[in-house]
Amino acid sequence: MHELPLLLNIAAALIVAFIGGLAVRRLGLPTIVGYLLAGIVIGPFTPGFVGDSFTITQLAELGVIFVMFGVGIHFSFADLWRVRTLSIPGALGRMAIIALIGFGLTRLWGWSAPAGIVLGLAISIASTVVLLRGLMDNSLLNTSHGRASVGWVLVEDLATVVILVLLPVLAGSIGERSWVNLGITLGKAAVFVLLVLFAGMRLIPWLLYSIARTRSRELFILAMLAIALGIALGSAELFGGSLALGAFAAGVVVSESPLSKQVGADLLPFREAFAALFFVSIGMLVDPRYLLQNIGSVLVLVLVIVAGKFAVTLLFGFLFLRPARTTLVIGAASSQIGEFSFILGQAGVSLGVLTQDQYSLILAGALISITLNPLMFRLIGPAEGWLRRMPAIWARLDRSAVAVSPPPEETLNQHLVIVGCGRVGGHIVTVARDLGIPHLVIESVVERVEDLNRQGTPTLYGDAANSEILAHAGLDRACALVVTLPEESSSELVVSTAHQLAPQLPIIARAASAEGVVRLVRLGAQDVIHPEMEGGLEIVRHTLLQLGFPTREVHRYADAVRRDHYDVQVNSSEERRLLHDLLNALGSIEISWLGLPDDSPLVGQTLAEANLRARTGASVVAIMRDGVLIPNPKSVTVFQIRDRVGLIGEQQQVDEVAELIRPSTEDRAPARDTV
Repeated sequence: MHELPLLLNIAAALIVAFIGGLAVRRLGLPTIVGYLLAGIVIGPFTPGFVGDSFTITQLAELGVIFVMFGVGIHFSFADLWRVRTLSIPGALGRMAIIALIGFGLTRLWGWSAPAGIVLGLAISIASTVVLLRGLMDNSLLNTSHGRASVGWVLVEDLATVVILVLLPVLAGSIGERSWVNLGITLGKAAVFVLLVLFAGMRLIPWLLYSIARTRSRELFILAMLAIALGIALGSAELFGGSLALGAFAAGVVVSESPLSKQVGADLLPFREAFAALFFVSIGMLVDPRYLLQNIGSVLVLVLVIVAGKFAVTLLFGFLFLRPARTTLVIGAASSQIGEFSFILGQAGVSLGVLTQDQYSLILAGALISITLNPLMFRLIGPAEGWLRRMPAIWARLDRSAVAVSPPPEETLNQHLVIVGCGRVGGHIVTVARDLGIPHLVIESVVERVEDLNRQGTPTLYGDAANSEILAHAGLDRACALVVTLPEESSSELVVSTAHQLAPQLPIIARAASAEGVVRLVRLGAQDVIHPEMEGGLEIVRHTLLQLGFPTREVHRYADAVRRDHYDVQVNSSEERRLLHDLLNALGSIEISWLGLPDDSPLVGQTLAEANLRARTGASVVAIMRDGVLIPNPKSVTVFQIRDRVGLIGEQQQVDEVAELIRPSTEDRAPARDTV
C-alpha cells in the first residue's frame, strides 16, 4: 500500500471541514465555526485520528496568502474615501481602546507586556469574512450602513498589515528599544510597497491582458496563482516582510486591472478550499482542557470582544453625523474576531511572544464571538427600539434626523416622493425632472445628497426606514411614493410607515424576493416590482408577441400576472380568462399585409372609392405609410404608392384584394406580336 501522508492529511482536513461547515450552516452559523470545530476534532488534544499539524499548517499558509490576496482584490480606496470621516477615526479609535482593555486584562492575569500587546491587538480587529457574510445574510451589504461597515473593516485590515510588518521589531525592541531595526523594517516595507504598486500596476495588468488574449483559461489561472504566490514569497524572502503583506499588495495591484473581477471569480475555489484548511489548522491548536480550566478568562475575553466592541462603537456614534442604524450595524457586524486575529496570534507564537495556551485563549474568543455574531444582527432592531425610548440620547445618536430641514412648503404639493437615489431611483429622478413632475428625494448617502443639491433637486438627508424623516416629506399632499431601496426590510418599514401617515397615497415599491412582494402588498404598497421576475415576464411578453398574439391581449395578461404577485402559475380566474382570450384572438383574427405597387390601380383612390369590403368581404384595418402606422383609416384616406395595407378576412377574400391591387394585364406587360 502506498504511503501518502500528505494526501491523507489533506483529505482528512477537508472531509471534517465539510462535515463541520455543513452542520453549523444548518444551525444558521458561519461556516468558519464548523472549520474551527473540525480542527479541534482532529487536533492532538482530542481522541481519535490526529492530523499532522506541521503538514496542515504548511498548507494553511496558502490559505493566508489567498485570503489576503482576495482582500486586496476587493479593496477599494474609492470606497474607503467615501466613508473616510466615519471609518478612519472610528476604526483606529476603537482599535486603540479595545487593545488597551485587552492589554489591561492580561496584566491582571499576569501575562508579559509583549503577550498583552499581541492579545490586545488581536481582539481589536474584526474578521472581514465574517462581517461580509453577516451583511449579506441580513441584506445589508449594498446599503449605506453596510458600505460604512465595509469601510470600517478595511481600515482595520490596513492597520493589521502595518502591525504585521512592525510586530517582529516591536517584539524584539520591547526590551532593547532598537529604533534602528524599526526604521530598517519600515524602509524595507516602503520600498516593497512602492516597487509593487508602481511597477506592478503597469506590468501585471498588461500581463493579464496578454494572457487573456490567448483564450486559455488554464494559463490565466496559472498566471493568477503565480502572481499571488510570487509576490507574497518575494515580500518574505527579499524584503523580510510577511506573506500576508505581499499577498495583500498583489491583490491591490490586480484590483486596478479591468480583469480583476475574473481573477476574483477564478480565485474563489482556491481561496475557499485553502482558507478552510487554514481554519482547520487553527482549530487543531485549541486545547479544550485549557479552555475549561480557564473558563472565567474565556468568558471575560468574549465579553470584551462582543459587548465591549459594540459599546465602544456606540460611543463613537455620538461623534459622527450618521444615522443611528449605521452605528448599530457597524457595532453588530464587527463584534467578533477572525482570520486576521489568527494571523496576528500565529505571528506572536512564532516570535515567542505568545505561548500556545495563550494563543488558545484568542482562538476561543474568536470561536465564541463568531458563533454569537448572527445573534448580534438580530439585536439591532430591539436595541434601536430601546434607544428611541430615550429621546435625548436618540437625538444625539441619530444625527441625520435632527439635521432634517424640509424644503419650502409650496414645493410639497402633488409631488412625487422618491426614497433612495441609486441606479433605479436616479432614473426616476431624471424622468421626473425631464417631465416637469414636482419631486422630493429622501437619501441617506451624503455624497448623493450633495450631488442632488448641486443639481437643484429637493432632497431630505436621512434614513427613511429608521427615522422620523417621512413625517417631513408631505406624504398627505404627495401624488405618489416610490421606494427603490435594495434592502427589503428597509422597504417594508418605509411602506408600513408611509401607509400609516397617508393611507390613500399610491405606493410603488421594489422587492428583492417573491416573498417580499407579498409582504409589501400587505403593508400597503399598490404596485410592487420584482426586478428579476419582471425580467422573466418581459421575456414571456416578447415571446408571445413574436408568436403573433395581439399586443393588447399580451399586455393585459402581463398586467394580470403582476397583480397576482408575479405568480407564473395560471391559478387565478382572471389569468385563465385572459389566456383563453389570447387563444381565441390568435385563432379568429389574422391581419394580412399587402404592399401597393407603384402602378396599382388603387393608388390615388380613397377607401370609399376602392370599396374593398363590398367587393371582396375583406376589411382594411390599418395602413403602414413611411414607417408610420395609421390604425382604422377613415373612408377619405387616399391610397399612396408603397403603402402597406393591413386586412382582416378569410384567405380567399385577401387573395381577391391582392388581385385588385395588381395592375391590369395590359398595364403589366405589352402584348406580344403574333406571327
